[in-house]
Amino acid sequence: MTGAAPQQVDRRTLEVLVCPLTKTRLTLSADGTELISLAAHLAFPIRLGVPLLSLDEARQIDPDELGRTLPDLHDPD
Repeated sequence: MTGAAPQQVDRRTLEVLVCPLTKTRLTLSADGTELISLAAHLAFPIRLGVPLLSLDEARQIDPDELGRTLPDLHDPD
């Protein structure tokens, strides 16, 4: 589907997903299109609401990009 809005991943699902490499928690990117592993410096895409947690699908993130990719984690709710 071209031009379709990306589907959201359920919050409860996000809470149980971990990085397949480090087994650490994943963080949703600021734009909601990727899950970020801070420990592994990897970004896993979310396509049609489904997180693709395969290392073959992941892309490497350099430390400078982490600040731009992640939401402000210090912002109080």
